[in-house]
Amino acid sequence: MARFVLTGFTDEYSPALAEQIECCKKLGLAGIDLRGVYGKNCTELTDEEAKALKSTLDQEGLKVTCMGSPLGKILITDPFEPHLELFKRTLELCKLLDVTRIRLFSFYIPKGEDPKKYRDEVMKRLRAFVDAAQGSGVALLHENEKGIYGDTADRCLDILTEMDGGMQAIFDPANFVQCGENVRTAWDKLEYFVESVHVKDATNVGFVVPAGYGVGEVDKIIRKFSAKEGLRYLTCEPHLTLFEGMKSLEQGEVQAGGRFVYPSAKDAYGAAVDALKEILIKCSFDEAKGEQGTWIR
Repeated sequence: MARFVLTGFTDEYSPALAEQIECCKKLGLAGIDLRGVYGKNCTELTDEEAKALKSTLDQEGLKVTCMGSPLGKILITDPFEPHLELFKRTLELCKLLDVTRIRLFSFYIPKGEDPKKYRDEVMKRLRAFVDAAQGSGVALLHENEKGIYGDTADRCLDILTEMDGGMQAIFDPANFVQCGENVRTAWDKLEYFVESVHVKDATNVGFVVPAGYGVGEVDKIIRKFSAKEGLRYLTCEPHLTLFEGMKSLEQGEVQAGGRFVYPSAKDAYGAAVDALKEILIKCSFDEAKGEQGTWIR
């Protein structure tokens, strides 16, 4: 039986932890893909903050489902050693938070240069992440992202094949659209490696819109993803408003919302989750009774 777990980058709803918890309870999410909390990025938490966060979420019946880190979001020409140390620190935080998944990237390529020029260095750095995570019980999830080495399906496949089981994939339809990739072709190439889908859609001119309103074929991707047995993650990362911290996470101009306008970030996030649920219902999924954020078919 296919089972989807709905999670989200709830810092797009609010930077405040209490309101991120409200987001999960109100919108029916199983947990938080942690990115921003306590006014800082998740990789910058102290031990005390991590313990306090886990205690609060435990009391609310929630959990951190993934560390939504910016690891790998530096130029491939930037020094790597400090970044590797940040990765190792993030592994320590995963242990404190009881998190078994880290989202990461494959390094920005200098503008105008051929990514192939940097392939060996990209693989060397990603292999260092994989080696450092050995025995930790933490899965490393590579997300396709504009401007990094793994921004096309072919280069994502290159990474995942080279890592030989040490890394799985997060599939982001909107990011592929914005890179000029055919989303269904990308899925066919990467399906074997996909562990979770970031629910985000975009128009053919790159504006981010709710799932189902762009050309990212999110409904078709979810149908294909549902063919995989077992627990699978659908993570709301709608980018429909310019939330706190977004500009520091993205290179270049952010194009959020398009023709969709919302009175607040909370309204935008609610619309994004509603759009996802509409797709799930069309795909014959129902909410599992007594299991918040779990949908079954």
